[in-house]
Amino acid sequence: MKKYNSLKEIKALIDKKVLTLPQLLEYYFQQIEDHKHLNAFNEVFFLSASAQATRVQEKIEIGTAGKLAGMVIGLKDNICYKDHEVTASSRMLEGFVSPYSATVTDRLLQEDAVIIGRLNCDEFAMGGSNETSYYGPVKNAADPNKVAGGSSGGSAVAVQADMCLSALGTDTGGSVRQPAAFCGCIGFKPTYGRISRYGVIAYASSFDQVGTITSSVSDAAILLEILAGADEYDSTVSQLEVPSYSSNLHAVGKRKIAVLKETLESEALDPEIRASILEAIESFKEQGHIVEYVSFDLLDYLVPAYYVLTTAEASSNLSRFDGVHFGHRNMEAVSLNELYKKSRAEGFGEEVKKRILLGTFVLSAGYYDAYYQKAQKVRRLIRDKMDVLLSDYDVIITPVAPTPAFDIGDNITDPLVMYLADIFTVLASLTGIPAVAIPLGNNTDRLPLSIQLMAKHFAEEELLSLSHAFLKEN
Repeated sequence: MKKYNSLKEIKALIDKKVLTLPQLLEYYFQQIEDHKHLNAFNEVFFLSASAQATRVQEKIEIGTAGKLAGMVIGLKDNICYKDHEVTASSRMLEGFVSPYSATVTDRLLQEDAVIIGRLNCDEFAMGGSNETSYYGPVKNAADPNKVAGGSSGGSAVAVQADMCLSALGTDTGGSVRQPAAFCGCIGFKPTYGRISRYGVIAYASSFDQVGTITSSVSDAAILLEILAGADEYDSTVSQLEVPSYSSNLHAVGKRKIAVLKETLESEALDPEIRASILEAIESFKEQGHIVEYVSFDLLDYLVPAYYVLTTAEASSNLSRFDGVHFGHRNMEAVSLNELYKKSRAEGFGEEVKKRILLGTFVLSAGYYDAYYQKAQKVRRLIRDKMDVLLSDYDVIITPVAPTPAFDIGDNITDPLVMYLADIFTVLASLTGIPAVAIPLGNNTDRLPLSIQLMAKHFAEEELLSLSHAFLKEN
């Protein structure tokens, strides 16, 4: 069986009775077994996925199936699915079975998607390489010695290695886009608040956003169409009407595109990534779009502001995992104070503990004004500058990451190198705008390269149609 890149292809084969959904699911089960060395899945839902595939196949045969019938999808292991384990790839939540489903999970099932399993990720979504997981690192299918990217590394590798058609991830500072870039997939982060966060284990609540990793823009569009929209369980979700993204993919006009010149001039940028982006810019010009270089002088402030704010929110969000309310409990403690200390020390990994400590520090009485409040002001400045830029331009181009996928173990001990790897993705996260990583082929070492497109709030349609045209999808 060949690799299927879109739901459209699968639906056509099922309609012709060349393929059934249970057969497709068995193929993916075999792919997971054949690629288990990549460590993409924390758990495969053999029983529930098989039962769902059988039900949906029956609905297909009588003509009552939903829009996602034929899609086999994986969930990042921080998205709840009722009666299934969810751990955020942490010892802290080992063995925890969710009593309810996330809104995104319910919406997938309502439209007859088949959820095949939960995917490995950095612990509590904190990391850019998928090396902080309690279950071990995810390996890149292009080269198993390389990282998959993070934090949604399992989601990216599962799609890259054809272990499922698509996957959901979460993007706090680039955690959908960067692994998608490292794995040659399409990683789409919608506007903050476009998709409900109900049932998603929180890292930084004013940044977290569910996103998609797919092999086609058309699948990203149909998934966004299903997942987006108002939700009574999430007060931060947008009440705006959801467009028919999948129907409007061909509605691309001539766009005015800005390239942030400092990002391409950065000494940290890999030369082959720079060359591939310059080639992509020429392709956009050939398609009739206006492309201009613009300056963005706040680039050096992005990563510091992002890490001050996200660690502060993480410190607050993860305080509930204390061995009393939720999470791993040490059974040898002789006092309440010792119980808290030992449970959290044992339950959390090093990176999570580091971010909790950083967040607690910047929120502390003597440093709140100097760090947290100042970072909020910087975030406002960045957003205002982007609003001005996006009033003149439809789309902004930057790299996704400074380098292609790097070797496992290379950067994990140097937090400065790891955190600076987020320099190009955190801009969309700080400002809440939509962004997409789209593949640009491979470098001389056969590692995937990528480009990032960003647009104004709720302009997902612009990004999807432009990406669709750029990749020349049917």
